Amino acid sequence: MNRLSALIPTRNEERNLPECLASCSFADEIVVVDSGSTDRSAQIARDAGAVLLEHPFESHARQKNWALERVANDWVLVIDADERVTPELSQEIRTAVADPGAARAFRMRRLNTFLGRRIDGCGWQRDWVTRLLDRRAARFDDRRVHEGVTVDGPTGAFTGRLLHHSCQDLSQWLRKTDWYATLGAEEAFAGGRRPQPFDLTARPLARFVKQWLLQAGFRDGPEGLILCATSAYGVLLKYARLRELAKAEKP
Repeated sequence: MNRLSALIPTRNEERNLPECLASCSFADEIVVVDSGSTDRSAQIARDAGAVLLEHPFESHARQKNWALERVANDWVLVIDADERVTPELSQEIRTAVADPGAARAFRMRRLNTFLGRRIDGCGWQRDWVTRLLDRRAARFDDRRVHEGVTVDGPTGAFTGRLLHHSCQDLSQWLRKTDWYATLGAEEAFAGGRRPQPFDLTARPLARFVKQWLLQAGFRDGPEGLILCATSAYGVLLKYARLRELAKAEKP
């Protein structure tokens, strides 16, 4: 019979980790791969009986792929510390692992919250992620940000939702926005992208219009406005940092 490992990447996640670990308690093994936490994340993982692995951070994809080689079971649920498995989803996962059929991975839809409010617009209403996978047939794409999963075989889908508490306070969200902007700029630069005249003006505006108007962010009230505005700010930061990288390479 197939067994399940839950894999949780962490770095300074003492605030989120206890609830995440509790939501994964149905797994046969829980593995936490930590990238240099300076808070109590590692101790929380140990106290919960999880297997603790430590590995320097290179990228989200490489961190997960490195850990996939070291879990005990072939079927792996990969979950971030700010996510929670609902009881309905856990039952679907157990059923799929016991009898996956031809599927080599399964997608699930995330239910996102931002500053304590459920977000039903801003493009987040169509947030599907591949998180249950057979590690013999699936790997995360080697990208710096927004990594996907390449699966050698069919992919199934669940109806249960994965809860995602993306932002608990604005300061944490702005730090995350800056971090992703930096990674995005570095990836774009490494891929040969160089700044264009419209990057700092048209691109942030287009992102705001897309999320606020076209993807109905206005329905999410003040939190939707903050989300769309900071998303546009993240685009501005990304291309500002790309401009810095391009200037630094000139003699």
